[in-house]
Amino acid sequence: MQNTLMTSAQGWQSFDLLLTCMVVADRAGRIEWVNIATQHLFERSRRSFQEFSLESLFEDKENFQKAFETIVNQRAMSVTFVGAIAKLDDAVLVSASLHMDNDRVIMELHPIDQQTLSERSIRLAREIEIYQETFRNLAHEVKNPLGGIRGAAQLLDMELDNPAQREYTQLIAAEVDRLQQLVDRLIRPAQAGLQRTMFNIHEVCERVYTLMRAEYQDKLSIIRDYDASLPEIYADREKIVQIYLNICRNAAQALLGAPEIKSPTITLKTRIKSRQFLLDKVYRQVLVISVIDNGPGIPNHIVDRVFHPLVTGRPEGTGLGLSLAQELARQHKGVIEFDSYPGRTEFRILLPLEEV
Repeated sequence: MQNTLMTSAQGWQSFDLLLTCMVVADRAGRIEWVNIATQHLFERSRRSFQEFSLESLFEDKENFQKAFETIVNQRAMSVTFVGAIAKLDDAVLVSASLHMDNDRVIMELHPIDQQTLSERSIRLAREIEIYQETFRNLAHEVKNPLGGIRGAAQLLDMELDNPAQREYTQLIAAEVDRLQQLVDRLIRPAQAGLQRTMFNIHEVCERVYTLMRAEYQDKLSIIRDYDASLPEIYADREKIVQIYLNICRNAAQALLGAPEIKSPTITLKTRIKSRQFLLDKVYRQVLVISVIDNGPGIPNHIVDRVFHPLVTGRPEGTGLGLSLAQELARQHKGVIEFDSYPGRTEFRILLPLEEV
């Protein structure tokens, strides 16, 4: 490996001029060369990297390997993976971009500052709050006319003798009811407070798992990957169920709407993170509840607006499920994050357990 590093260095020396961390590996993931910025990030010499594979640099080796296999098998032009790297006694969150260049994998590492993540979460929460307040005001204005339309349709229905004509009044009433339900969904989150209790998050996970199995039966596979050692959480159980179920259903609908996915699979995963920024505070422990699917990924044209109300990538979707889930998470001082590329989408619900 030492000879390989020396030989490869001649072809990659220009990367030493970059401030971006660059790593070059073969198709098996064995590191062949790193630039100076990478040496500084890991506080290791270039020669010492002969002991490592790309996978070994990351704490979440399983998910990194999936991203690596995607790029090696050329199912995508580039792949982005967000995860923590082991750096001496510390852990650094990075965004890793993988590209193929001839027979080599080139990886760019961009460290992500937790404060930056926190500021982004705060901006997202404020932006969503503005959108939701606008829609709530609109919804309140719409409720009274809807009631009047339905009442008029009912009166007209009683006056009509022709069954064919009554079908139209009944259609009007049914559509008014559908709009009323939509309006109620826009208003309800702001009206309801939190009813907090202590409970084990896996009670929620199992309830959602059972509901999903009943709803979708054998149309897709659901895998459970739980950390049984997680402590109890103090939260509103029903609202956590609603958050989790909304995200799971969104994943299921994305999978079943993509006939090219031959083995649609959802993974329900629970983990814990230490010393994490959420919104404007640092928490000693944060619960991470993930929903992972092997679907087509989030369409590029909505990826920056996926939590906005009424934004959806499906013709039959309302665009309220993820927006509501994000608001309910924010009411718990948490946030929902996601990573998405073709073949893998992961939504993570981050909920605080302890404040530092």
